[in-house]
Amino acid sequence: MLEVVDLGHRYRDGVALENVSFRVDPGELVCVVGPSGCGKSTLLRCMAGLQRPSSGSVWLRGQAVDSVPAELAVVFQDYSRSLLAWKTVAGNVSFPLHSRERNRSARRERVERALASVGLSHVADKYPWQLSGGMQQRVAIARALAYRPALMLMDEPFASVDAQTRADLEDLLLQVRAEHDMTIVLVTHDIDESVYLSDRVLVLSASPAIVVDDIKVGLPRDREQITTRASDAFVHLRSDVARLLCRVQ
Repeated sequence: MLEVVDLGHRYRDGVALENVSFRVDPGELVCVVGPSGCGKSTLLRCMAGLQRPSSGSVWLRGQAVDSVPAELAVVFQDYSRSLLAWKTVAGNVSFPLHSRERNRSARRERVERALASVGLSHVADKYPWQLSGGMQQRVAIARALAYRPALMLMDEPFASVDAQTRADLEDLLLQVRAEHDMTIVLVTHDIDESVYLSDRVLVLSASPAIVVDDIKVGLPRDREQITTRASDAFVHLRSDVARLLCRVQ
């Protein structure tokens, strides 16, 4: 689905990424972790075609990414800025579909299904500013689902909400991933979240970032906040990731 080949990026004041390479297979959920400021968000922007890398390449379904692909959706951390305050929830979810689906009834059906998937059918006519932070992020996820992307990229999508809402959104992501058989790459600074959500964890070094390990998680696909996190396998995996991060900071 996605291949990153020898990706590098240099800013005026330093190097953010250096020879980053990895692959993501269809249907995988891969989390990217690394020290603060190591270049995780830069990597995501390069993968999304929002930023041209200084070297290397990104390939989506065998096609080089040199601009934002039509088959891609991105969910950002700052949901308040990504939603349009003057549009209703349904209007926000429908907005990117106008360039992809010309049939009005088909658009409406996509919006209804997406909102049902994230449990927001009852607030379709409300505005983002009338909703809690967690509900606003659900709207952003619904907008991505309605678009039906081949790949969804997420940049620390749950970092700005409280702990309980974060757990609910993590479980929501696993649910919609299973329902829609989506391929997802999620950048996070939270070690526990990376293990809980993913099939694989990519660990980046301090800047300039390289991939120091690609850890296969191997937990059952059906996960539950308390029992999964209490399991020996989970504790062992999160310890492995934590030790790696301590070494590379």
